[in-house]
Amino acid sequence: MASPLKSLVIDDNRYQKSFQLFLERSSEHQCMQDFIHNTLPDILASIGDGKSHLNVIGVGSGAGEIDLEMLSQLRLKHPGVTVDNEVVEPSSTQLHQYKVMVSQKPHLDYIKCTWNKMTSSEFEEQWRVKKMTKKADFIHMIQMLYYVKDPGATIEFFQSLLDNKGKLLIILVSGESGWGKLWRTYRSQLCNTEISQCVTTGDMKSFLDSKGVSYQSYELPSQMEITECFTEGDEKGELLLDFLTEVLDFSNTASPELKAGVLEVLQHPDCSKESNGKVIFNNNLGSSLQDGHS
Repeated sequence: MASPLKSLVIDDNRYQKSFQLFLERSSEHQCMQDFIHNTLPDILASIGDGKSHLNVIGVGSGAGEIDLEMLSQLRLKHPGVTVDNEVVEPSSTQLHQYKVMVSQKPHLDYIKCTWNKMTSSEFEEQWRVKKMTKKADFIHMIQMLYYVKDPGATIEFFQSLLDNKGKLLIILVSGESGWGKLWRTYRSQLCNTEISQCVTTGDMKSFLDSKGVSYQSYELPSQMEITECFTEGDEKGELLLDFLTEVLDFSNTASPELKAGVLEVLQHPDCSKESNGKVIFNNNLGSSLQDGHS
């Protein structure tokens, strides 16, 4: 009998290792950079309503590279503003890297960072307990809704914090990506019930539509090379499989049937294509942008 599957997120060290490998193998950060430099500036130009001080909240900010990219675009569109940057991130490793980067980068004196080493639900709880009335001009939740219990309620809470000219940006894997196919096939076996985990832009759009919330959608094309996943015992392949399934030590803890099934789906044309002997997984992302209620 295979041992019960454990979520990759319980082992921060292995999670960070597999995440780094994922970043090396995928064009994820590149496709976000393209979005940040080509699409986001016009979005940011419309916030703030001429205020000289802007409130930004980053939820699940990780090590902060993407946050600082976005803040530099914000600065270009609103020269002279000061920014209160509320950072919400549960991993102490990532938060430490973010702090180090902020301390080493020049010209960030217009940003005041508030560090919240906590999950988004802990942040929400704290916000309610303190009866905070501060409104945000820009909130971003990038690749983090997988780690909350109720993505819909989380979206509603952060939407409620927006100023009337504020914007809420959410980025997730696309429902049309390889992730979407993998999760539709094996959601019940792979997904941790404590957190939503297997959530895509498709799920998010269904939720927003059901609430009658208007939003704009953007597709962010991305891919990832997963060739080693199909070599038994390959260390990098095993790390990539952990990342794809979000299961700790998937190769050795999953039943042979589940493992064979997952590998079969990963090679399916809906998930991946073959190119020059390499297996290229569809890692497309999607983003949605919501406005604050005026």
